[in-house]
Amino acid sequence: MKKIAIIGGGAAGMMAAISAAQAGKEVHLYEKNEKLGKKLYITGKGRCNLTNASDIDEVMKNVVTNAKFLYSAFYTMSNGDVIQMFEKAGVQTKVERGNRVFPVSDRSSDVISGLTKLLKKHGVYIHLNTEIQDIEIRNAMEEEGDEKPKVKGIFFTDGTKEMFDSVIVATGGCSYPSTGSTGDGYRFAEKTGHKTTRLFPALVPMIVKEEFIRDLQGLSLKNIQVDFYQENKKLYSDFGELLFTHFGVSGPVILSASSILTKRLHEGNTLRLVIDLKPALSEAVLDERILKDFQKFKNKNFRNSLNELLPKSIIPLIIMYSGIDEFKKVHAISREERKNLVHVIKNFTLTVTGTRGFQEAIITQGGVEVKELSPASMESKRITGLFFAGEVIDTDALTGGYNLQIAWSTGYLAGFFA
Repeated sequence: MKKIAIIGGGAAGMMAAISAAQAGKEVHLYEKNEKLGKKLYITGKGRCNLTNASDIDEVMKNVVTNAKFLYSAFYTMSNGDVIQMFEKAGVQTKVERGNRVFPVSDRSSDVISGLTKLLKKHGVYIHLNTEIQDIEIRNAMEEEGDEKPKVKGIFFTDGTKEMFDSVIVATGGCSYPSTGSTGDGYRFAEKTGHKTTRLFPALVPMIVKEEFIRDLQGLSLKNIQVDFYQENKKLYSDFGELLFTHFGVSGPVILSASSILTKRLHEGNTLRLVIDLKPALSEAVLDERILKDFQKFKNKNFRNSLNELLPKSIIPLIIMYSGIDEFKKVHAISREERKNLVHVIKNFTLTVTGTRGFQEAIITQGGVEVKELSPASMESKRITGLFFAGEVIDTDALTGGYNLQIAWSTGYLAGFFA
């Protein structure tokens, strides 16, 4: 019976352990935290968006980095297979907006309980509070017939070691380091001769230059359009929800945009964020709407005429951008001034200078180069018996359950072939 070590008890590690045990191997799962799935607990604001129910083409479209590499993994352990696995483990699921899949209970702890139940059912040895220091590799020259180096075992932090036939590295990335994701997997990869790409925080809030943003802290805007520009080139567009913070912007449309734009921002580029506060209305229709409000409030000051159109906290900024005197009587506002007001509402512009760090990033962009791994098995092309799974690999996706699907699919393949 093959003996397998899995480093990391997150989503990919637990799936790898289940897959390997189902294939009849002796499986040891090592987690340095006091419990499994620490990052899973906080996924989806504690609800755990465990996958996405869209068809495979749509899933692939939502992968930002190295989608083709994941083709075999997604087909071997599909989103449908993941849902079925959890249902069989007693975790009932539901599909919400955007085909996001959640447990019916809305509790991430139920997802972890379901995985733990499967681990125990298949006889996986779970080692908590256990940190791995190093992976032992046997050189190709040590045994006759070996064409390349091979995994020999693992070293623990106390200096002891244990022999294994295969090792799966599923240590996560650098995001949310408080959950134990401290980049150990990249260290293991580089020490064993693998190339890693530059790491960036992704699915992360953005920082804006304008200091008045603090006045908008806590304001959430729904059904808005965002467009990002570098000089005059449009880089990204999205529709949905945005949240203002004391340092800039967050919310679903911003997090997804960050995955596309994080490299540009970390290379020192400044981007222009243009928010259409009323995307459902054309400029002509919005002008008609404003004209009706102006007729209704014709004897009021301009500052008191927009309360039925816009959230209260953003009105002073719209007034500032419009250039209209806030104390001007509404009936005295010219057609040209009104047209400019329409333009400002449809083009509320901010300057994005960067992103927040790994502490606030949902995922890490970058990791072990996919050219170094077999897409059919997740095994290293350099070292026999060494596998990688999950966030440690240079693959990532937008929000919506796609990143966890990457973890389940790559974890399953690594476990099956280890």
